[in-house]
Amino acid sequence: MTTDNKNIKVDRAILGGPFMIELLLTQQAILPSDEKIIDILSRHLGTIDCLTHHQNSITFFAKDHIVKFKDKEVPIQFTITNDVKFKREQFSDFVLSQMWDCLDDRDHILDVCKYQVMAFNMLSSGLDTHSRAMLEADFVEALAELYPNCEAFYFQNSGKLFKADRIYNHNLKGLDRFTLFGVNVRFFNIKDTNEMLIDTLGMNTIYLPDLQYHFKGLDPNFVVNHAYNMVSYLIGNKNPIKDKDTIDGINENGLIDLNIQWQCRYENSIIQPLRPVIDINMGQYTAGEREK
Repeated sequence: MTTDNKNIKVDRAILGGPFMIELLLTQQAILPSDEKIIDILSRHLGTIDCLTHHQNSITFFAKDHIVKFKDKEVPIQFTITNDVKFKREQFSDFVLSQMWDCLDDRDHILDVCKYQVMAFNMLSSGLDTHSRAMLEADFVEALAELYPNCEAFYFQNSGKLFKADRIYNHNLKGLDRFTLFGVNVRFFNIKDTNEMLIDTLGMNTIYLPDLQYHFKGLDPNFVVNHAYNMVSYLIGNKNPIKDKDTIDGINENGLIDLNIQWQCRYENSIIQPLRPVIDINMGQYTAGEREK
């Protein structure tokens, strides 16, 4: 399970790829008018330039969001593709099993939705962590306003599926929106053992390591809450945790306890996709072998 920390790097050239959003619909979406697109997008993303149409897709640049490369500066490019058929078979059983935010409605949504709108942006890997997180959250909210008849949102980077109402009606602000939209906390039972594994997926989009907990003997719901609190902390503080640092753990009642300290180690993930994670040694609840 343990790996050589020297070989693990959060490489911005590899991480921070496009933030892929799928809007699922029961009927084929009608591409909004240019006037409506510009009005809504400009309110969420600032000045919009070079709105171009390619068959059933639109591409535009957000002029207020500039990324600097070695020899030039360019605005971030967004693309929305309208005419895409949707089939639930695109999701593996593995992916379906981790749609915790929509388990009760998952099968209904995936059965009734026959169309999808694909949306993503290019060049945003040039942004810093906070700017990237804010931009992606703003884009999600712009899409929700552009397509009010959307049934659900699926976020490819994290494997999260939401009913659209969750997007339309949330009351979060700032960076917390990216935690909601962009980070999934997954849960796995380790076969033929009493061990469990909880990890996050989606942090690498904004150049941060995901989290990983390999444990036994503790209510997994407590660990899920701890993971989401840690995600907010890491995003808000751009991950100040160093290898072998400790963090406050939780007791058997699920409460944060300053007297319980869990050690953090940088490792490769146990569960796919392979990526850098902060593995959290949960003391008396830990499972698996750890380096001393």
